[in-house]
Amino acid sequence: MKSSNILVPILGLVLLYSSWVGSVVAQRPKINTLYKDSKQPMNVRIKSLVDQMTLKEKIGQMAQLDKLQATPEIMRDYSIGSLLSGSGFGTPNLNFSSSPQDWVDMVNEYQKGSLASRLGIPMLYSIDSVHGNNNLYKATIFPHNMGIGATRDRDLVKKIGSATAIETRAAGIPFAFSPCIAVCRDPRWGRCYESFGEDPKIVEEMTDIIFGLQGNIPLHGRKGVPFIGGKDKVVACAKHYVGDGGTTDGINMNDTVIDWHELLSIHMPGYYHSIIKGVSTIMISYSSWNGEKMHVHQDLITRFLKDTLKFRGFVISDYQGVDRITDPWSSNYANSLRRAVNAGIDMVMAPHNASEFLEIMTSYVMNKSIPMSRIDDAVKRILRIKFSMGLFENPLADYSLVDQVGTQGHRDLSREAVRKSLVLLKNGKDAHKPLLPLPKKTSKILVAGSHANNLGLQCAGWTITWQGLSSNNLTIGTTILSAISTAVDPETEIVYNRDPSVESLKGSNYSYAIVVVGEPPYAESAGDNSNLTIPEPGLSTMINVCKSIKCIVVLISGRPLVVEPYLPLMEALVAAWLPGSEGHGVADVLFGDYGFTGKLPITWFKRVDQLPMNFGDEHYDPLFPLGFGLTTKPTGAI
Repeated sequence: MKSSNILVPILGLVLLYSSWVGSVVAQRPKINTLYKDSKQPMNVRIKSLVDQMTLKEKIGQMAQLDKLQATPEIMRDYSIGSLLSGSGFGTPNLNFSSSPQDWVDMVNEYQKGSLASRLGIPMLYSIDSVHGNNNLYKATIFPHNMGIGATRDRDLVKKIGSATAIETRAAGIPFAFSPCIAVCRDPRWGRCYESFGEDPKIVEEMTDIIFGLQGNIPLHGRKGVPFIGGKDKVVACAKHYVGDGGTTDGINMNDTVIDWHELLSIHMPGYYHSIIKGVSTIMISYSSWNGEKMHVHQDLITRFLKDTLKFRGFVISDYQGVDRITDPWSSNYANSLRRAVNAGIDMVMAPHNASEFLEIMTSYVMNKSIPMSRIDDAVKRILRIKFSMGLFENPLADYSLVDQVGTQGHRDLSREAVRKSLVLLKNGKDAHKPLLPLPKKTSKILVAGSHANNLGLQCAGWTITWQGLSSNNLTIGTTILSAISTAVDPETEIVYNRDPSVESLKGSNYSYAIVVVGEPPYAESAGDNSNLTIPEPGLSTMINVCKSIKCIVVLISGRPLVVEPYLPLMEALVAAWLPGSEGHGVADVLFGDYGFTGKLPITWFKRVDQLPMNFGDEHYDPLFPLGFGLTTKPTGAI
């Protein structure tokens, strides 16, 4: 009797709780999964999803977190739109030699967090694949853009884009911060090598790399509409909008002081053509135009880029670009964020943390400082790219492309790019007696210089780490010394001495010397350089060898350097730019298997006090003009 008296109130509580739970469930809106149906029109899918998103979820989509600040739980709880791996710091377990499989597994762990969110919106993982997938150990490292500009080969750059897409996707990453379509008007700029050249026409033509990265627009597809053509393609990003290559004194992130006509005719054509070719995203520059920071330039971002040029993808800030609106950086982050989003930035790269970003953005939307229409526009643009690339249908990466990393075919392509990028600036002290191509069969050759046997110096910045590494073990490739050793006749003796003394050169009986010198690795502001001299010990090595032996100087640099005072010492001078992992391409041309065909994509100055100096200037007086390049015929030299 007592037990039954106890059960009655317990049963009543259970029934009451069940009723309450049922009421809560009934009140929770059922998710309409129409947006997951790939057969539905794009706009239907976008509307179906956006209509169901909370403000928190919308703001989350506008954030791109640094991988180091994220966890799968943060991805789930904040519905974060994108992640990035910063060069050198975003590798799996901070291991520079991580395999493609390691990368795939890491990306998928974060993606599983996103898929576990209320609406299951997949995130977009991104990385700086700026000359191949340069973050991935054993990947093919292509020449940096300045060298590609010297080739003038649109078909080649498209193939490079395709190979880069495959090797980026092999690591599970579908979004590449490439191409850089800056127009470098001053070689003192530390990012000059990321540009295809000083001529907007060259840059315009090289935007064909977008077809390689994203795929060809279908036959009946609409020009100007973002298109990503499959699981072996990536979302491309044209950067840095706009005028980053024209800053005063070539100082990175500085002010570009030019009129509207110059901005439109020099720095804008690459963006117009990128949009026509379907580029999916555009990154804003740290720099300013006539005193106004690009990250808050509503006229250029919204009114011109989106409204006039009809760009339909999404606009992303540069890394902590919102922080750098103020000086000192981050001194008024909340206000900078409001200004940047209202100017038209759709996705903010690397906010300090997800909760702070959500709190600031929410407060501005609630007090109407940021219109809800601006939020919806940003989210729709981001979702359009995710739907276009099939990310909802295939959110998780797999191992299907891991065997495509560093393939012989890709390395052969990079080798071809190196060959075509070489610019022959001098060939013989007597024009009627050219030294190149060199004989493969001779008694003894000296190979000297800091860059002759150093893969890291060949590959330069943005290779494995942000600033690059000066070593031979950063990745897999062929040094120029190794390539020379393979190219010459087996009976030819090769002597390698990085920095030979003057005494050791006396009476040495060398047939000739190949001196390979140049710049150290650098990236961004660390590369700003007001003197542009050949760094030591390379300069002394070059002078000492060329005074003693008939010499060919191969210059490894991201831009023109001061060479005029030393030109009489040299028998031949080759601008090899930053060739990447395939040093064989240099030897191929030096020894005549292929001819020199490269043309300068940038003016080679005489003195730094002439800078900036560009083709068409009134007082144009270069050492070598834009487009200069001597040619040779392939000989099969022996």
